[in-house]
Amino acid sequence: MIKQENLPQFLRQQTEEENAFGLLEGLSCFLRKSEKDQIVPSLRLMKRILKQDRELGRNVAGLLVGWLCSLRLYPLFISSGILPREGFAREMKTRIYERFNPSFKDVNDLRDIFYLLFNDKDDAHWIDAVPLKEWWGLFGLLARYTEEKDRERLHKHFQNEGLFAIKMLSIWVAAEDMEPELMRMEPSLLNADSPFVALHREVAEWLQARSQGGVFDDSHLQVMFDQCQQLIERLQKRGALVGSSLHVAYLLERLSQTLERLEKLMAIFASNRYLPRRMLLLVGCFARAAAEQHSISRLWKQSSKLIARSITQNAGDHGEHYITRTQKEYWAMFYSAAGGGVLIALMALFKTYLGGMIDDKVWKGIAEGLNYGLGFTLIFMLHFTVATKQPAMTAARFAEAVERSPQGKSLNIKLAQLLVDVFRSQSIAVLGNVAVAMSLAALIAFLYQYKFAEPLMNQAQINYQLHSIDPLAGTLWFAAIAGVWLFCSGLISGYFDNRSNYLNTRMRLRQHPFLNIIMSERCRAKFADYMHENYGSIMGNLCFGLLLGLTGVVGYLTGLPLDIRHVAFSSANVGYIAVSGHFDFAFLLQCIAFVLLIGLVNLIVSFSLTLWLALRSLNTGIESWWAIWCEVGNIIKQRPLSLFLPVQLDK
Repeated sequence: MIKQENLPQFLRQQTEEENAFGLLEGLSCFLRKSEKDQIVPSLRLMKRILKQDRELGRNVAGLLVGWLCSLRLYPLFISSGILPREGFAREMKTRIYERFNPSFKDVNDLRDIFYLLFNDKDDAHWIDAVPLKEWWGLFGLLARYTEEKDRERLHKHFQNEGLFAIKMLSIWVAAEDMEPELMRMEPSLLNADSPFVALHREVAEWLQARSQGGVFDDSHLQVMFDQCQQLIERLQKRGALVGSSLHVAYLLERLSQTLERLEKLMAIFASNRYLPRRMLLLVGCFARAAAEQHSISRLWKQSSKLIARSITQNAGDHGEHYITRTQKEYWAMFYSAAGGGVLIALMALFKTYLGGMIDDKVWKGIAEGLNYGLGFTLIFMLHFTVATKQPAMTAARFAEAVERSPQGKSLNIKLAQLLVDVFRSQSIAVLGNVAVAMSLAALIAFLYQYKFAEPLMNQAQINYQLHSIDPLAGTLWFAAIAGVWLFCSGLISGYFDNRSNYLNTRMRLRQHPFLNIIMSERCRAKFADYMHENYGSIMGNLCFGLLLGLTGVVGYLTGLPLDIRHVAFSSANVGYIAVSGHFDFAFLLQCIAFVLLIGLVNLIVSFSLTLWLALRSLNTGIESWWAIWCEVGNIIKQRPLSLFLPVQLDK
């Protein structure tokens, strides 16, 4: 193991053995093992040793130059830090297999050399801990020790490899122009003068000018870089309209990385005098990429972020409909939620009926899941509202507001107002659900008792329902699980909306041979349009209901504390037991408070998770939540009623 006291001996030994890779591997291990605050001093020690021993410095410089000139550099230039061509699934399999059966690493291949030198996923931390000027101080010292002929030889080798890498990268960019998925999203790519092809043509002329030593005006080249990047951004946004897939999102991300690498290399090789800062930044990029190449979680996070963007974009588009800003929208939300409350009261009654009819807990859970799922789907198809469904949509809208606006006080005010609008919208939606579901349930229980002269629920059922809303009996944990499923339902809706656009469901159904037999052209067109526009919401509601019903089944089979509590169903159950059990008013208010607490947990969990995913997928974040909450406080002070009622609104 290398220590500070035996570092000079190690350097002499490796140069005598002409082991350039062993020298770099030992120094990399030496810096990795150093404490964070000792990394820079360790690097300075190395530089001091080489300064004091000129012969050793010349030997180290000569060894490294000869070694670099014997290696092919361009494979590293065109692959490190760029997503592999094989795709996400293949790369994930490769990395997992590498954990169990590592491949042979060739010390004559620069890609494998970087892989071996930076073989820890946390290597990026110590690489970033060293300021750029420290690296340049060491490399500048080695450059001064290098003989002129060796410098020329390295310069020529470096230039040949770099220019060849530029040529290959431009060919790759132009080749993606014929990718069928991209042509489906942007038919203009079929034109001969698409930005990708035009960029390749400009790069070819640039390379010819460099090889002949001529002067090249790169103004049009920079325009083509900008147009290519704008096209990629347009394709990413268009994915939300025409549908995308993990393959397309992966391809666009890889194309963007390739363009960035091409631009960096051309900036370095634009003249015969390479800028040291750019070269060091590029080497640092290779080192970090090699360190991250070992990480399975890094690949998963990187790839999952790609498709999450298109999913949350669909959710954000729907989210605007769940935010009320006028009295008309406010009361429309209330009536919509009231309609949902009617069906929720009936669904809760049917669930109670299923509980008495089915003894097997597994089949009962499946039946309850279908009851939830079909009920939520019916509520959606009738244009009614379930209050807790909105956060998964409104959070994505919140994240979009962050992405579109610059950080600062104006953004904080805008987000604070959006939070107030969302809270007011959620409050009236919850009120519509809870008030109507509870009232209708109480009425049904009263009519049942009046007609049959016995309560709708027996004492055992009453005790079970009271226990289910008790915050001290794990209720809030179960409410949080329901919040997670609410979050997942938003993702499912976004996924199937994206899927519908990707598959062009509208035209598929209009031309479907079976539907062509049983439906007229007009009915088929209406059905196709409806399914295309609402496929995601229908599947999201259906899957949400099944998740709610099957959670208890999984808890029963595994013995884990798994169940769900949903504010709307809990309020309906309170209405049933209030009449069946003859509660006094104070106890009824306590039960209502418990139900609202369940709703609060449902909303907070689903909104927080969706907001986290949306911000992450858009590569953005909140600078200061405290500043936003201060602005919320200012709005409440100025217009306190606007938090709950459609009055005192900021015009």
